[in-house]
Amino acid sequence: MTQPALEFSDPHALMHSIIQRIATGPELSKNISREEARGGMSAILDGMVDPVQAAIFLIALRMKRETDAENLGILNALLDATQTATAAVDVLVDIADPYDGYNRTLPAAPFLPAVLAACGVPAVSHGVESMGPKFGVTHRQVLRAAGLPVDLTPAQAAARIENPDIGWAYVDQQAFCPKLHALTALRTLIIKRPVLTTIETGLGPIRARGRTHLMTGFVHKGYPRIYALLARAAGFDSALIVRGVEGGVIPSLRQSGRVFQCLAEDEPHEHPLQASDFGVGETTRPASMPGAATDAETAPLATACAAAAAEAGLAALNGAQGPARDALICAGATCLWHLGRFDTLHAAADAVRIALDSGRARKHLNGA
Repeated sequence: MTQPALEFSDPHALMHSIIQRIATGPELSKNISREEARGGMSAILDGMVDPVQAAIFLIALRMKRETDAENLGILNALLDATQTATAAVDVLVDIADPYDGYNRTLPAAPFLPAVLAACGVPAVSHGVESMGPKFGVTHRQVLRAAGLPVDLTPAQAAARIENPDIGWAYVDQQAFCPKLHALTALRTLIIKRPVLTTIETGLGPIRARGRTHLMTGFVHKGYPRIYALLARAAGFDSALIVRGVEGGVIPSLRQSGRVFQCLAEDEPHEHPLQASDFGVGETTRPASMPGAATDAETAPLATACAAAAAEAGLAALNGAQGPARDALICAGATCLWHLGRFDTLHAAADAVRIALDSGRARKHLNGA
């Protein structure tokens, strides 16, 4: 449960004190408390801090490496600024891909919420139009290219999730946390990933009346513990943390994949994955991007790549074989298995195949 924030009477003095401690080099920098991190981040979100100081705050924390207390303080500040809605469903999966998107492979994950809904599990994803440092193809871009709604309020997203003929939604950061979204230009100038990149995926703008489960991805080995810590603090009932393609929720199966389950107060528990667990080919690979979106000046290329991803995802939901279908089978099955809907990954994968081949997933995608 989120604790009330301490009141800092002078945010300028607080930020001055924080920067003096965290920005003094690799050997002399000092950590700050959870409440100081919360107060500093809140002041930035409220526009009470000079942008130069805000940038120093974010990059200095990253360069010295954030402590658990600092991560939790930033999370608390972002949760304070997040507008949430409750969907009248017993279970909800929150799918949190990296907000800076994909620039090497065509993402299938934007279609995963509809696939899970077709399997009886309501789901939501969230993101932004474009974010550095990758400026890759995002859920918003792909779903818009597919003709699907991307400008819902949290309340509208919750209503779609409650609708048994739909059961899924996308909600944009601009709608559920406008103060954080307003920092997009500053984050572009910072260039490197700030602490916000780690934390924004766990804000959970839509919650179930019952249990809400986080599904997110990682690349670097230290992150499962951090994501598990943040998921608990954000109020999720469990977390499924996938070593995924480009850090997303599609399992990376080039050799052997890995996922971490975080249940209750337990430490994350690692499970290995193999392509054979899902009944897909050993040579399964995500489809490559036709080009690469690498900076803010490549919007036309990103648009073309988003259209290609939308085409591949829609084809998979129409029963076409290929990398997008395999990706949805693997990710969907991993989630269903995590939730205890099936005892084995193979049985869960078969359920996803049925949802795809029967046309049920496509019907949920369009709400028809």
